[in-house]
Amino acid sequence: MNGSVLPEDVLRDAPSFTPRPYELADLELLLSGAYTPLTGFLGRADLTSLARTGRLAGGMPWPVPVTLEVPGELAQTLDPADPRRRTVVLTDPEGAPVAAIEVTDVWQTGVNRFGVGGPVRRMGDGGHGPFQRLRRTPEEVTALLPPGRVLGVIADRPLHRPQLAQIAHAARTLAAHLLILIPVSGPGPDGLPPESLVRSVFAARDRMPPATVVAVPLLTRGDEMRDALLRARVAQAYGVTHVLSTVETLSGAGLRVLVPRELAYDNRDGQWRWRDDIPPRNRRLAMTPAEIDDLLDRGFPLPEWHTPPAVAKELAHIRPPRRHRGLVVFFTGLSGSGKSTIARNLADAMRENGERTITLLDGDVVRRELTAGLGFSKADRDRNVRRIGWVAAEVGRHRGMAVCCPIAPYEAARAAARRMAMEAGAGFVLVHVATPLEVCERRDRKGLYARARAGQLRGMTGIDDPYEVPVNPELTIDTTTMTVPEAVDVVLNHLVENGWVEPKLT
Repeated sequence: MNGSVLPEDVLRDAPSFTPRPYELADLELLLSGAYTPLTGFLGRADLTSLARTGRLAGGMPWPVPVTLEVPGELAQTLDPADPRRRTVVLTDPEGAPVAAIEVTDVWQTGVNRFGVGGPVRRMGDGGHGPFQRLRRTPEEVTALLPPGRVLGVIADRPLHRPQLAQIAHAARTLAAHLLILIPVSGPGPDGLPPESLVRSVFAARDRMPPATVVAVPLLTRGDEMRDALLRARVAQAYGVTHVLSTVETLSGAGLRVLVPRELAYDNRDGQWRWRDDIPPRNRRLAMTPAEIDDLLDRGFPLPEWHTPPAVAKELAHIRPPRRHRGLVVFFTGLSGSGKSTIARNLADAMRENGERTITLLDGDVVRRELTAGLGFSKADRDRNVRRIGWVAAEVGRHRGMAVCCPIAPYEAARAAARRMAMEAGAGFVLVHVATPLEVCERRDRKGLYARARAGQLRGMTGIDDPYEVPVNPELTIDTTTMTVPEAVDVVLNHLVENGWVEPKLT
């Protein structure tokens, strides 16, 4: 059905909708044929059968639900029985049409949220973005593969010497062609942007057997086993006969699974061998991702015995030392807590230092210049903080330092700001200015608390609207008895101790 043709007038009059990132990733896999035998998003019958038996309604095993949700306003316009009212154009985040879904099932899933199921067909030119040439369909890839065995590797992290040695051993043992599948729909497990991950994998190609490399829009769903089973199904669609995986139970996924043994570096001759074949005094174990990140954060080179120089160079470019990386310092606290004063003085101190480009996103200024028109409802406060977070992340993407000081009372919005910064490759330091409410009320420079207590102001954080205390801030400050210079010094010392700022020369 994903190749069927809908009348142009139906498509022209159809409503449009932008799915969430993981739904867009599923959509691309549906359109490419990587989700064969699926031709669209699942309806209720398939989802019910899948939950009960692990199989679709027709009896075909399938590992995960592939679903699409739309808002109630759109769902109310749909009628699966009416050919002219069951088509929705699905667009990318920029609004470009990607596909059309012919809705055959609609059901409520939550407050103002509805699930829709039905076949999809491609629209437009097939997408845009970095490394489009690597986003081949299973049909295109299988036509390129040589006959015989194909070893599949899901490269969701950079490949260091231990992984490269395992891959080479498996390909040699099987006499198999190597197919590298790189997930590219979001940051990897260690936070690498997908285009950076692709570059790091290509940096290791001269250390691999002959290989075909494909970019695949795979996202994790938070369930290790289901994720592994889905990856196995996708790999199989691309022609893989054997997969190198740490999940042994993938043997039920229709592929032969190779579970790699642990390798170690042999100091005697500089070779990687099975760990148990090397005397303990002569072996070095592979570095953990945390150890690799720590070296990069501090600006130390990755050791050549562990990481090929070309890969190390790429990773150092992707993850420069913290002092050269973008940073978002995000202050949160009640009105009158002192967060804006500390933030302004921190920005001034950094400008005097001259080490970084500083952007100050003060709550009141942002309200006037960036988010004018927003009110103080929970939804508008969330939008305000998310817009601040987006701008701050863009500052961090270009290796500047953004200092933000909204009240930011809700944990979800603060978490979104952190996520945007991390996905932009920047650091994120949350500073909770935890000055008690009674102290903030005594200060009340703007008279807001007095008006709230008198019933003249509604939605005042700390009075009739909650402030959700941060669970794990990087830094907590109480300005009850602390001067502004002392508070700024606390923040600066934290940034210096954690490598974000160079120590001041005195």
